[in-house]
Amino acid sequence: MWLSFDHLILSELALNSSTVPSRSVRIIGGSLGGLFAANLLYRAGWDVCVYERSPEELNGRGAGIVTHPELFEALQRCGVDVDDSIGVRVYSRVTLAQDGRVLGRLPMEQVLTAWGRLFEVLRRALPRKCYVNGVSALGVTDAEEGVHLSLSDGRTERVDLVVAADGIRSTLRHQLAPQTQPHYAGYIAWRGLVEELAISSATRTALFEHFAFCLPPGEQMLGYPVAGQGNSTTQGERRFNFVWYRPADEATTLADLLTDRTGHLHARGIAPQQIRPEVIATMRADAHRVLSAQFAELIDLTAQPFFQPIYDLASKQIVFGRTALLGDCAFVARPHCGMGVTKAAGDAMALVRALSEHPCVPSALVAYQTERLTFGNAVVDHARHLGAYMQAQILTPAERAMAERYHSPAAVMAETAVSRAFSIE
Repeated sequence: MWLSFDHLILSELALNSSTVPSRSVRIIGGSLGGLFAANLLYRAGWDVCVYERSPEELNGRGAGIVTHPELFEALQRCGVDVDDSIGVRVYSRVTLAQDGRVLGRLPMEQVLTAWGRLFEVLRRALPRKCYVNGVSALGVTDAEEGVHLSLSDGRTERVDLVVAADGIRSTLRHQLAPQTQPHYAGYIAWRGLVEELAISSATRTALFEHFAFCLPPGEQMLGYPVAGQGNSTTQGERRFNFVWYRPADEATTLADLLTDRTGHLHARGIAPQQIRPEVIATMRADAHRVLSAQFAELIDLTAQPFFQPIYDLASKQIVFGRTALLGDCAFVARPHCGMGVTKAAGDAMALVRALSEHPCVPSALVAYQTERLTFGNAVVDHARHLGAYMQAQILTPAERAMAERYHSPAAVMAETAVSRAFSIE
């Protein structure tokens, strides 16, 4: 049973009135959101430990990431030097027609980085003793003296705070808010990375120094340069990251895409090596049919393309006693905003700020929830607008209006992955 908020406040004040060691926090999930929270709380004087379910280091996972000023602020607060090595800088956006003509250009400076690069710098900033692989959370229970965290290795810890940063399929969110579930958006994203020097000179000239788009009816392709092997940003050693959004009806097309060659349906997502060869062959043929030749070339050059179903997740509550949800555990916006990692970094900064401004953990978490619920909902709503015209079904007049608006090259270039494009008011 959850203790009342007033009871938690009184218990916390009683604890703070005596001599106690530094407050303790356990963070569930060792990806980027968990690392932002861990680094910031460690620097604020907390006893920190991150539990990551994967038995091996997460290096190399993920692909391109769009940066925003708030992301750089969080990195600097974690003690990371933000310099030119953090990513690849572009200065403009371009949209290509199917025949390769330029439909529109927009001057816009932005830094594009990679998941692996951010993981590397955040992991290095955190003491090794604060990060444990191969351990996951089984559940939490609030008590007067703190929160009891049950772990997969058989231990139970009593700590002052638990941060759930274990992603869209969070174990702790499922325990605390089982009604909050991801909702399929009606389309998928094919992804891939191509080595810079493998790309023809003509395509490099057309695409590589830009944030580039192609807008077939009901679809969207975008791409931009990111760091290459060893997180190198040196010219000639970089990669081009692409994301191709395509409608996929959940009951038919998506189910087929998620079925491997043995006939097994991977309902939560299929590993790249399990995608059937004929699925990839059809995707490559479609690229030549609907995309510009430059983008089709990238598809052909990708040795192992993979896809992800696109989901929305919006929580109505992100604080439960002394447990706080953070990052993709709390909200998942469609990738068009390019805000997933930045939002997680902002969550972590807001959490640390609330804990420094309020006398006890429960009152701090109330302040954190008030702020981040507003922001999370704003990001999810804007991402839905940006992605409306790629949905397999457009169900409402509002969706139809958004679908018409965001099929325009000017609107897509101006508002995709741009933090100023939405308001939290």
